[in-house]
Amino acid sequence: MKLLYAFPEPLPLPRARGLQVVQTVRSLAEQHMDVELCFVPGTGDPFGACDLVKPEGVKLLPLSRSLPWPLERIHSNRIFAARLARYVAAQPPDAIMVRHLKLARALLRRFPNIPLLYEAHEVFADTVPQRRRAGTARLEGYVVERARAVVANSQATASRLGELYSLACHVQVIPNGVDLRSAIPEKDWAHCGERIVYAGSFFGWKGVDDLVAAASELSGLRIVLLGGDEDSIRRLRAQAAAGCAELEFSGRVSPRRVAQALEQACIAVLPNRADADSAFTSPIKLFEYMAAGCAIVASDLPAVREILDEDEAVWFRPGDANSLAAALRLLAADTVLARALSARVRIKARQYTWQARGERLCAMLRSMATGA
Repeated sequence: MKLLYAFPEPLPLPRARGLQVVQTVRSLAEQHMDVELCFVPGTGDPFGACDLVKPEGVKLLPLSRSLPWPLERIHSNRIFAARLARYVAAQPPDAIMVRHLKLARALLRRFPNIPLLYEAHEVFADTVPQRRRAGTARLEGYVVERARAVVANSQATASRLGELYSLACHVQVIPNGVDLRSAIPEKDWAHCGERIVYAGSFFGWKGVDDLVAAASELSGLRIVLLGGDEDSIRRLRAQAAAGCAELEFSGRVSPRRVAQALEQACIAVLPNRADADSAFTSPIKLFEYMAAGCAIVASDLPAVREILDEDEAVWFRPGDANSLAAALRLLAADTVLARALSARVRIKARQYTWQARGERLCAMLRSMATGA
C-alpha cells in the first residue's frame, strides 16, 4: 500500500508536531507500508534532526511553497497544494494522510476518490481567535465530514468534533507515543530534589512561567528547563526571584539529549495551564517522562487524566504557582513516593509506544483504502 503523508511546513521543525510527523511516518513504514512524506524543505534531514534513521520504506518528497527566483520571497501553502496536486494526479497514492485543514480541503476537492485520513490534534474552531471561529468551523466541518476516516490524538478532541459536526465515520482515538528503551539507568533518588526537569516549548499555555514563579518557594531545589529560545529564556531569567530554586536553562537540545536528561532526572514537571490548547493536547513530553521513569508532577487537566490515573502523579491546580510549589516540595521530600510513581508510569508507558501507534494507524489506513 502506498500512503502519501502531506505536511505543508518545513522539516526539520523544532516543534512537537515536527517530531510527531516524523515518528508517525517512521512507525507506518515499520509496518511494511510504503510512505511518501511530502513536506517543505528545511535545513537538513527530517529524520536525522530527530536522531532517527529514515526507514527504507519512506520516500522523501520535498516541495517548495515559494515562487521561483526572483520571486522566491513570495510563498504560500496554496503554492505547495498546487504542486502537490500535480504530483498526486501523475502518481496517485492508495491513501492520503494529512493534519492541516486547508490542505485536507484542497485534496478532498481535487481527489474525492482517493481515501483521505484526517489526523486531528486539536479542534481549531475552539482554539483560533474569536474573529476566525465561524470560518474555521465551516472549514473544519467540511474536512471531518468528508474524510474517509478521522483519527484524534485524545478523547477530548474526538468528543468535541462529535459535538460540533455531523461525522459520517467513527473517530478513533490514538494518542501520541514514545520510543521505549528496555532498560534505563538507576536514578539518584536520595537527591531527587536536585534532579527536577521540564522539557518542552515555552508557550504561555505550557505553564513554564508558573514553574518559574513556583521556584521562589523552592529554595534548595534544582530545576533544569530544556527548551525555549533566547528571548523567552532571558525573560524567564528576569522573573526568577532571589533565593529561589536553582534554575538551569539549557535551551533547545536534540531529542537524544532530552532523552539522556530525562533518564538522569528523578522528577519531571508538566505545568500546562487550563487554556484551549491544553484541552486537546496529547503531550509527547508526558510519554517521554513516563518512558524515562520520572516521577511526574502534573496539572490536573482532563487531557492529562486521560493518560494518568490518580495514583500515577502528584497533581496541582493548573495556573497556580503555589499549588505547583507544594506538589514539588511534597515529592522532593518523599523518595518512597517518588520511586513508586516512577515504577508505575514506566510500566504504563508500554501502552504508548510509537510502534503501537503505527500498528493501529496502519490497520485504519488499510481498512479505509479497501473499503472494509
